[in-house]
Amino acid sequence: MGLVARWLRQPKLWITLASLVLIGVALVQQGGQLQEQTLDARGWWWLVLGLGLSWISILVNAAAWRLLLGWLGHLPPQLEVIQLFVRSNLLKYLPGGIWHLVERLRVLRHEIGAGPALAAVILDPLLIAAASVLMIVVGGWQNGLLLIAPLPALLMVPRWREPILQRLERLKARQFESSGERRLEIENYGSGRGGYPWTPMVWQLGFVACRFLGFYCCVFAFKLPDPAWFHWLASFSLAYAVGLVVPGAPGGLGVFEATLLLRLGSSVAEAPLLAVVLSYRVISTLADLLASGALVVDGALLKGISRRS
Repeated sequence: MGLVARWLRQPKLWITLASLVLIGVALVQQGGQLQEQTLDARGWWWLVLGLGLSWISILVNAAAWRLLLGWLGHLPPQLEVIQLFVRSNLLKYLPGGIWHLVERLRVLRHEIGAGPALAAVILDPLLIAAASVLMIVVGGWQNGLLLIAPLPALLMVPRWREPILQRLERLKARQFESSGERRLEIENYGSGRGGYPWTPMVWQLGFVACRFLGFYCCVFAFKLPDPAWFHWLASFSLAYAVGLVVPGAPGGLGVFEATLLLRLGSSVAEAPLLAVVLSYRVISTLADLLASGALVVDGALLKGISRRS
């Protein structure tokens, strides 16, 4: 009963389940029309391009995290930060949605201390969420969303950022410790920095834009250029932010897709839209696999060369 009660108190879980039900209903209702969605040779090339852009976006995200560590003043010179980021990225698909953060914290804490490591691990998704929501402004008024879109980015101002970060650090510290991580000895909470993280934010905007371009390739693959690109970008950014903030399922599975269906369902035919969101889920997951696989192959090649020499 205690386990059931704990599950009932998890709104993220219920949002994810509701999202999956919505997608399931849409698949049943549109199953026949969905089977009619086909790709020609040009469509397959669009998907290949989308896969490449999604792979590049992972590297941009990793570079943004490295810049964030530098901005915090805790960039470990002996640690390959980008490789750590890419290698741990696959762990986000494990149940719970925190294991990629746990792994980065586990490695970083030995290099820069638990406090700075925890701040770096938490600030990264905060900046991504702020960048995603900020990009909603390109869609115009959108029933008032234009007024809300800048708010998360404004919360990165030190006066508001530090109290939010400190609260999240305490929450995540307990969550990490309950996941099996040994007790975190944190002397000081917060980033310890004044000023605005302009450079990491700009790179995170580039990450979201690159992620969107991978998605937009799927739109072209199924020949859905309408509505206008900025409407697609605003809808994608909103869905990406919601999928990031509500990680009840691995990698935001279900929440991202359901948000897009709800946002665009009235302006785009549902069956082609389903084909687009499902194909994007496939290529974005493949991009994560390829990025991590490339690191494994690269490491094996370097070991082989060093043994021969």
